[in-house]
Amino acid sequence: MDVSGGSGQPRSGNDEPAEPRAHPTAPAADPTGPAERGPGETSGQPSATPDESGRAAPTGKPDPDTDGESDTDARPKPPSDSRRAPDPSAPSDLSAPTEPSGTTEPSVPQGPAEPREPAAGPRHAAHHAGTDAPRHRTEAHTEGTGGPGRPPQRRPEPGGGLLMGRPFGVPVYVAPSWFLVAVLITWVFGGQLDRVLPELGAARYLVSLFFAIAFYASVLVHELAHTVAALRFKLPVRRIQLQFFGGVSEIEKEAETPGREFVLAFVGPLLSLVLSGVFYAALLPVEPDSVPGVLLAGLMVSNLIVAAFNLLPGLPLDGGRMLRAVVWKLTGKPMSGTIAAAWVGRALAIAVLIGLPLLTQSLGSDAADDVGMDTVMDALLAAILAAIIWTGAGNSLRMARLREHLPELRARALTRRAVPVQADTPLSEALRRANASGARALVVVDADGTPASLVREAAIVGVPEHRRPWVPVSTLAQDLTDGMRVSAELSGEELLDALRANPATEYLVVEETGEIYGVLSAADVERAFVKAMARPS
Repeated sequence: MDVSGGSGQPRSGNDEPAEPRAHPTAPAADPTGPAERGPGETSGQPSATPDESGRAAPTGKPDPDTDGESDTDARPKPPSDSRRAPDPSAPSDLSAPTEPSGTTEPSVPQGPAEPREPAAGPRHAAHHAGTDAPRHRTEAHTEGTGGPGRPPQRRPEPGGGLLMGRPFGVPVYVAPSWFLVAVLITWVFGGQLDRVLPELGAARYLVSLFFAIAFYASVLVHELAHTVAALRFKLPVRRIQLQFFGGVSEIEKEAETPGREFVLAFVGPLLSLVLSGVFYAALLPVEPDSVPGVLLAGLMVSNLIVAAFNLLPGLPLDGGRMLRAVVWKLTGKPMSGTIAAAWVGRALAIAVLIGLPLLTQSLGSDAADDVGMDTVMDALLAAILAAIIWTGAGNSLRMARLREHLPELRARALTRRAVPVQADTPLSEALRRANASGARALVVVDADGTPASLVREAAIVGVPEHRRPWVPVSTLAQDLTDGMRVSAELSGEELLDALRANPATEYLVVEETGEIYGVLSAADVERAFVKAMARPS
């Protein structure tokens, strides 16, 4: 089968609280109504880090009690120039405290290895604030990335076990659980060989080990069929992993049409059937009671079982993906196909849990009260298979929900407005400029106006107020790397891929022209992700 893996609302200049704002993760209004397409789970919730004076870093997860009416606001503020719409809200203060809620670092939501668009949010400009600061255009120059604001194309190795090779450029891994299964197959098949070919003696276990390796080679051919079809349809494949009870082809994107989805799912069982036929043809001229005859017969039967099992019409099996494609074609809605195939998969899991032990017992014993080791093993095998199918069906539903809501994550809508400051600017002066212009982020620039680093929000709240006039912003900044520059046009899965490839707490968001758009916080992305996932499909 294949697997297609705060920010405090700044206070105003005086000590009076700012007016209520929308929740940080509230998306911009969508004139077309709620999305109808969706999966996934976040790796953790961000939380705030209190400083010496009791303030907390605005990286905490949103408080449900203040949803819709809170003094926290992670929405980007539009600038006051004529190109942007005015913002009726009060200006922001980077140093405003929030309620502490832990000390965890924000994490980027995990999209599908395989998982784009709410209404556009307000645009943000980076300019100096203050009555005497001239406004100028600042550009971010990205070298070696194919254009300004584009993240690097290098991707880390997915990992997942022992790397065996890269057929068609796709890494193939053997998970540690495979070795456990190989031992189990060697033991079980060795017992059968002892009854068929007792003259082998202890050598039967070497023959059994060869069978286990050959069987998983057949599983690899099954998965390579999915991989080749996916690459033919221009769908990226992250990796192939051989693991407990089979293999997984991690296809990172969905097929664009139900027809392609059907073909993508069907080629795996088809290759298993072809392999079964090949082993049958090779078995004909061979003596059945010989070692080659037993091996060929075992491989023929095992590949036939693999094909039949994967053709069962329930997710996450290939037959479930074929059923999904059929329902998708009939209804025109991929989500409807996913729901139907996932629930059939759950029903199938229950049937396997109850039916498999009864079937094996009725075929293997005439005595109703014969409960031995074989019966216990059959029940354990059925329970494991049922758990795998049930869990896979649930994961398919979550992945579908994730794909449905991923388009709501847009860098442009989630970006905070920023002001550029020189490296030697005192923190208190930088915060004054940010508050005066309604910005919520600071970008350190050189004498030519080129961005050099980002002032970390967590570092700001860690500096007591009485020390801020003597602390230059450069001591609180993180140097910019190419991976920390992202395009304002990124959204959905592309945005998550860019953030996952270069983990950081803040990113510089730039226009295609190189002009600074603002600063994107990973905590804001995660909050928006959780908010989107909480809404029903």
